[in-house]
Amino acid sequence: MPRVASLYLPHLAIERLRRIERPRALPEPQRTPQLPVDDDPGACSVPRGGGWRPGARWARDADARAAIVEETATLPLHQQPTMRELGRRSEAADHPFKRPLPAPPGQARPVAAAAHAVPLILAETIGQRQLIAAACPAAQALGLTPGMAVTQARALVATLDVRAADPAADRAVIDGLVLHAIRHWTPTAAGEADGIWLDLTGVAHLHGGEARFGARLIRFCRRFGYSARVGIAGTPGAAHALARYGHEPLMRIASGGEAQALAALPPAALRLAPSALAAAQRFGLDRIADLLPLPRGPLARRLGLASVRRLDEALGRVAEPIVAVVPQETPETVRRLLEPIATAEAIEQVIGDLLADMIPLLRQRGRGARTLVLTLERIDGSAQRIAIGTARATRDAAHLARLFHLRIERIEPGDGIETMRLAAPHSDPLGATALAARLAGDEPVADVATLVDQIAGRVGEAALFTAAPVESDVPERAVRRTDALAAPTGWPAWRRPVRLLSRPEPLHAVLALLPDAPPRRFTWRGKVHAVVAGDGPERIHGEWWRRDGEIWAVRDYFRVEDEQGARFWLFRRGDGVDAATGDLSWYLHGLFG
Repeated sequence: MPRVASLYLPHLAIERLRRIERPRALPEPQRTPQLPVDDDPGACSVPRGGGWRPGARWARDADARAAIVEETATLPLHQQPTMRELGRRSEAADHPFKRPLPAPPGQARPVAAAAHAVPLILAETIGQRQLIAAACPAAQALGLTPGMAVTQARALVATLDVRAADPAADRAVIDGLVLHAIRHWTPTAAGEADGIWLDLTGVAHLHGGEARFGARLIRFCRRFGYSARVGIAGTPGAAHALARYGHEPLMRIASGGEAQALAALPPAALRLAPSALAAAQRFGLDRIADLLPLPRGPLARRLGLASVRRLDEALGRVAEPIVAVVPQETPETVRRLLEPIATAEAIEQVIGDLLADMIPLLRQRGRGARTLVLTLERIDGSAQRIAIGTARATRDAAHLARLFHLRIERIEPGDGIETMRLAAPHSDPLGATALAARLAGDEPVADVATLVDQIAGRVGEAALFTAAPVESDVPERAVRRTDALAAPTGWPAWRRPVRLLSRPEPLHAVLALLPDAPPRRFTWRGKVHAVVAGDGPERIHGEWWRRDGEIWAVRDYFRVEDEQGARFWLFRRGDGVDAATGDLSWYLHGLFG
């Protein structure tokens, strides 16, 4: 028997906007220490409350630094820099989706939803009028319903938050949910304006039954910030009606019981046209139970033939097929060989033929390959897979053939290969190739991505990367690895060493005048260095908002040059005045060129 589930998202547009603008949790007052500020630094010329030493020649001005700090504070938690301690130990960053710790007994955790107390509506323009497309529960409680004029809503509620509706973004959420359903829940799914249909025929037992699957759907949507209702019945129309007009979030009825379950619901649950609903109200037909005993002829004359069909579809008298969404298939080419092959030359020849068939498929879709997987099926029934990746989308068959050539030696043909398949599971949009330079007779600019792919094919993808800046004053947190072809921006203006040691190395026998003078002599790796020139200090405070142990942590960095011309980047723990800021030990952190 057919079984259909209808997933209804009643506040999709509002909750999608809330999810984008989700406020960060408020810090706990008892665990948020305050930075020590000393207006009278005493013998130290560096203000201990933060900022740069006025005499540091490479220091940035206060306005620029304040702008960076302010911009960093506005970043979402999952985009903020990773954490590492001020010292020789490393500290992992918290998972951005980690469940918050329970509040201590007797202490209430601040509620982030309090920021959504202002009623919110989404407006759409129809002709020359602005109407409400969606309203949050707080606005609906005040009598603001979809279809009402925005001017009337503003007159009723003065403190109303009005935003523009974005139907395309809402539709993208539905489309993504349908694709997820096809890949994980059921092969037949379709989307509608405010939810999706799922064909559960023959698949409900794979998810523990219909009741457990419906509860799982609701929990799945709740994790992403969407409230959901689920109706499960023998027809799509009945499931649709139960999900939207049922008295519980999860409604499930057996096949054949649609008439009894829908009898108490209003005619709007049948998805009737507005004119049919107005006619039903005029004739006093307030429930579906009032429609069931009426003859089909008079009912069709009063409400229209389409309304009768909707009723028959909900009751299972007329079939209502679900037009399933067919996900885009992965481009794939196949070569079934007349005789098994085992030589590298023959395998490379077949790879060239597969690429010649793959390029037109990618060109028809306007995409370029990022990942190609070659599957070699041996005559004994076993298979081997060889994958290549590219730094940028490409349709260059010669370049892809060279990448496979680097992997030929990894192929184990065994007794022979009888079938070879080539698939492109990952592809990116790729437009037409610009030929202006060639038509003008100029030499085209070489593509660095080709070189990156060839080097990665030899030494591995992890060996190629470029450095990108991170908004942090702590040097070991201020740089991260990124893609080899990325063009990172936002590098700081102050100078940093060419080589930064993975861990600061301790210095011995350091001779320095406290609190602000650079060292005159130090020993590193058993060799004594006499300093002839120095500059600093550049003071870096610990990032106290990350961990309590960095509240008082201070580093004073110096650039020094020894008598041999070598230039070093040193730092001292502590400000030289207060013992709580550091133990006055010295470390070498980097080398200038």
